[in-house]
Amino acid sequence: MSHDKTSAAPSSRTRIRRRSERAHYDADTVAAIAASALVCHVAFADDAGVHCIPTSCWCHDGHLYIHGAHGSRMLQALAAGEASVALTHVDGLVLARSAFHHSMNYRSVVAYGRFEPVTDADEKLAAFAAYIEMLAPGRWAQVRQPGRKELAATAVLRLALTEAAAKVRDWGVKDDAEDMALPVWAGVVPLRLAAGTPHPDAGCEGLPAPVHWGVPTD
Repeated sequence: MSHDKTSAAPSSRTRIRRRSERAHYDADTVAAIAASALVCHVAFADDAGVHCIPTSCWCHDGHLYIHGAHGSRMLQALAAGEASVALTHVDGLVLARSAFHHSMNYRSVVAYGRFEPVTDADEKLAAFAAYIEMLAPGRWAQVRQPGRKELAATAVLRLALTEAAAKVRDWGVKDDAEDMALPVWAGVVPLRLAAGTPHPDAGCEGLPAPVHWGVPTD
């Protein structure tokens, strides 16, 4: 991933100080990392303390979306105050000649701000369509879409990815010169998220399986 040295951190709390050479502040890099995430970790505080909760997420029109029941403690707290969100993809294990220099290749985003409730019915429907299309492209047109009661029973919140920073490591081993002659394998073991073989529900055995993340799974 190319490093954009021309952009600056959007705020003091998004400026990456540790390993700053891995920082990316351009909107395109932030959006690309966030758009390929299935889960984010949302940190927030309420009267009971500080919490960090994993939840499903998706991106649409420059925002990060989450959803849940209207009575959710997390969603109620997010609508009332600020939060921080983290997303991470682990792309490889970096195995060095020395224990100290082992690392991981990764892409991550941390965003700050206040989640905004999506109350307009058409906007909420469009957000759900983007979610289903993210899970399996083309599926929104195949399935029954949410009814009025289903939409009313579900809260949808979105966070603008304007105060956000990405951090990326995408290179190989960085061993010390004195360790280069050690007779131990060093290199990168790639990791990736991949769809497995689908397990059809009863009555769906003869129907075509979906495509997930652009990879045929049938």
